[in-house]
Amino acid sequence: MNGANHSSGNIIRLLQSASANAALYESGHLQVVRLGNQLFEELSALLEACGELSLIVVENELIIDGRPQEYSLFINRFTALLKARGVEYLKFQKGITRQEVASLVEFLSGAAGEPGEIASTGHLRFGYLTVAAGGPPSDSKGGERCAAEVLKELSLKELDRFTEIYRAVQRRQKLKVSGIADVVSGFVDLFRQEGAPLLILAALRDSDEYTFTHSANVCILNLAQAMALGIEGQQLKDIGVAAMLHDIGKLFVPEEIINKNGKLTDEEFDLIRQHPVRGARYLMDIPGVPRMAAICAYEHHAKFNLAGYPKLPPSWRLNLCSHLTMVSDFFDATRTRRSYREPLELDQITTMMLDMSGTELHPVLTRNFFQMLSDLKTPS
Repeated sequence: MNGANHSSGNIIRLLQSASANAALYESGHLQVVRLGNQLFEELSALLEACGELSLIVVENELIIDGRPQEYSLFINRFTALLKARGVEYLKFQKGITRQEVASLVEFLSGAAGEPGEIASTGHLRFGYLTVAAGGPPSDSKGGERCAAEVLKELSLKELDRFTEIYRAVQRRQKLKVSGIADVVSGFVDLFRQEGAPLLILAALRDSDEYTFTHSANVCILNLAQAMALGIEGQQLKDIGVAAMLHDIGKLFVPEEIINKNGKLTDEEFDLIRQHPVRGARYLMDIPGVPRMAAICAYEHHAKFNLAGYPKLPPSWRLNLCSHLTMVSDFFDATRTRRSYREPLELDQITTMMLDMSGTELHPVLTRNFFQMLSDLKTPS
């Protein structure tokens, strides 16, 4: 992973340098040609090894293959360059040609605000983070059909398998990661078939197994958010697995505390606050668990401004998956009936989450989340 990070960093440096030189000199200048050739060679080698490379801009943050990058001058400049050209999502795919690379360099070399366009090609994809206004068709019959079909797909056998996996963890046995990955892959496949993934929530609202329902709903919402950001492939599945396992630390907290109707004592709340650390430690010891899952389990209560728990240093940079999970987790927890309270209405949840935007929740991801919901028929 470190090698891939280093290679992608070189690609960013070369792309920025090639674009800057192309802005200064004519296209046939030796420096422009040299940098263009070097960029193509290194990018082709990286894609040959990894298959694809995705860049996403969220506010002033650059995310490479789902991983937020540490601040540096060159990353900051490159992010500003993409924003100036109106690019929020850029994906390179294996098989990219010299002409595609040259066209990208030429496009990025233009002055900010200068007219210029570039279209997606076979191995180079451009896009925006926000979901297009209007969203999918709002045919209520189609939505009901979709939910019914998904309900059939989400068989009792699958729910039983998930429940048995969690019960094994409670018995202090090793987690069967393959079972969790199979559930996530099933969700991803259904998304591709149905085209309106949030309607799957209708199929999960009535399950008697809260642990499964909440974990699955957070997984579904995370996958929907990630797909709206253009994240695909193994990174998408890892985000889903992380969501399914984000609360696994609660299995180490006594059930009577988790399900208590009244107010928790200070001692009981201290036990609750320990579940992110306990969950992360547990997942780190399980072979095959994506590293992102342990990070998400550790960070999902930290809050956007790091005022949550566990206590983190001010310089800490939260993982993108943790930000997605905070949004999904709060939304589903407030819309679900629990033993100690009734579910909240969607307008109440929306107001609360928008008020939390920029403090407890990531502001851009929260806005994108509700834009994604705006034209979907959300179950009441």
